[in-house]
Amino acid sequence: MSKNRSIYGLLPVLAAFFIMGFCDIVGITSDYMQHAFGWSSTMTGLVPSFVFIWFLFFAIPVGNLMNRIGRKSTVLVSLMITVVGMFLPLLSYTSATCLSAYILLGIGNAMLQVSLNPLLQNVVTNQRLMASSLTAGQVVKAISSLLGPEFVLLVTAHFGQEHWYYCFPLLGMITIVSGLWLALTPIYKEPESHVRSSIGSSLSLLRSRGILLLFLGVFFIVGIDIGTNFISSKLLAIRFAWAPDEVKFAPQVYFLCRTVGALLGVVLLSKIKASVYFKLNILATVISLIILALVSNSIIDMVCIGCVGFFASSIFSIIYSMAFAECPDRVNDISGLMITAIAGGAVVPPAIGFSIDECGMTVAVFVIVICALYLTYCAFHIKERNN
Repeated sequence: MSKNRSIYGLLPVLAAFFIMGFCDIVGITSDYMQHAFGWSSTMTGLVPSFVFIWFLFFAIPVGNLMNRIGRKSTVLVSLMITVVGMFLPLLSYTSATCLSAYILLGIGNAMLQVSLNPLLQNVVTNQRLMASSLTAGQVVKAISSLLGPEFVLLVTAHFGQEHWYYCFPLLGMITIVSGLWLALTPIYKEPESHVRSSIGSSLSLLRSRGILLLFLGVFFIVGIDIGTNFISSKLLAIRFAWAPDEVKFAPQVYFLCRTVGALLGVVLLSKIKASVYFKLNILATVISLIILALVSNSIIDMVCIGCVGFFASSIFSIIYSMAFAECPDRVNDISGLMITAIAGGAVVPPAIGFSIDECGMTVAVFVIVICALYLTYCAFHIKERNN
């Protein structure tokens, strides 16, 4: 593949990372669902579960599907599933169709997470550029997460808050454009692989103490990410009675700081050992969360929400790279296993929602603190390998 062909193919692949960020609208849209259908915080806390639980079941089977039909075809299937989900609420607006939209968004996103990163290898011919290409993809995803609340607010500003669900077909149209661009772009197809990973063979990796620590690390860092996104707007609404158009700033601050933190992490991780960076950032995250739980001041709380996004932004990639170093001869299996752990995003928000209903906002924030405390343990007990 020529250099020009590589660049030509890289752009639509990077554009697909923008679709990957659509899952993060679950934080702000769950607020609208709660008001529209009169749900409790406990019920609302289940909404992210409908998105992220599919990582638990789809990571390894999608890897096998990708071996058969190819990476590009798997990405296109994931985008088609996303499109179907995004137009369901427009056809019939009920709580069932909205939840179905989240389910299909989650399934599509799980497939996209598994297949899109490997697809980069088909268009980036210089392996020394792979790390920067992966980083570029994560930056595109972070920008999508940052713009997600703006899409929702753009829709509500034009059609009214009762039509908040119009944001779904808007995201569906963007997905169609991305899918068509990718489908029409010639991309080298890798040879069909006959290697099949089983759930049992992947789970056997957890017998390694290091892999187990890091697997749970992914589970809890995703829990922190989704949990903070989920709780941020609700915290400001409950503590300070902010209106829906005001609480939008909480997830925006979170995603903006997460984007800046990720970009800074790319630079600093080239100069600082990953294990040291992990320890410093998770300690700062714990302190930020404890202040958020105990201090009821809108400015301080907003700063703490931003700090959590900033300091936790690079931890996922650090854990992922450490897991590869733990067992470099089984990278594909480890990748599927770690993506399975993203199901942490389905477990933590329901616990937060239940805590808001039964115990109050302070206890709900401490649910996220518990996640951060495990990661602190992980940071100080995992040994960094240089393979």
